[in-house]
Amino acid sequence: MEATLSTNIQNQHEVRGAESSLFDLESIRIATDNFSDANKLGEGGFGPVYKGSLENGEQIAVKRLSRSSGQGLVELKNEVLLVAKLQHRNLVRLLGCCLESEEKILVYEYLPNTSLDKFLFDPLRRMQLDLATRFKIIEGVGRGLLYLHEDSRLKIIHRDLKASNILLDADMNPKISDFGLAKIFGGDETQGNTSRIAGTYGYMAPEYALQGIFSIKSDVFSYGVLILEILTSHKNSGYQGLSSEYSIDLLTYIYEGKHKTKVAGLACEAESRESKGVAADEMMT
Repeated sequence: MEATLSTNIQNQHEVRGAESSLFDLESIRIATDNFSDANKLGEGGFGPVYKGSLENGEQIAVKRLSRSSGQGLVELKNEVLLVAKLQHRNLVRLLGCCLESEEKILVYEYLPNTSLDKFLFDPLRRMQLDLATRFKIIEGVGRGLLYLHEDSRLKIIHRDLKASNILLDADMNPKISDFGLAKIFGGDETQGNTSRIAGTYGYMAPEYALQGIFSIKSDVFSYGVLILEILTSHKNSGYQGLSSEYSIDLLTYIYEGKHKTKVAGLACEAESRESKGVAADEMMT
């Protein structure tokens, strides 16, 4: 018990120096109606995410670390220490955290349209993504990534860029989220190496997935996969065209030329079909 208390005090001391606010557990319980299912927005690798409302009326998104999560305190502190130092319109804004009574919680700005994957891979909701909106999302993610790599005071490699980590505000502006796996490069450092491969297969660059080597190029690879998903409304993993007898990833499908229409042509066709109310997935058949 004493060890746990000591650890919590140490963790809170580290977080206080991260330019972020510490929330008390009781205020978060009240804001989320004691983490009620009615306020649950979804669940990711970190744990469940809840919608909440503070006493001043501000709406928040609350990420609660699950005890069964593969991520832990190290990833949580990594996210707090990183995101608190970053300010960009295409990065999600961290409001603070809570480390109390064995709870590990992150508090973010609330974004009403949740994550990009909820639109892209839903047959009905994807119809809301016309070509102009898709390009706006692609451009916004690119701007956020450029900020991380070159324009912020830190050089940061995200390492887990994917559709579910792109959040959308009320105007469908994208914001990159989930920095638990991010790494900081210092000085003239251009690449890193790790024996602990973490991230999402399908979005990982080959050199990272196979050898643990990561760099700015790793994020650019993930960004390229994301662009294909945004333009086609299909997940990279497990794609199966009508002419395919087995599932392959979308990247391989396009690279091998199995689809007669080039991606650029597909995007133009998308605009025409969406204006007529044709679902995006029909364009891949």
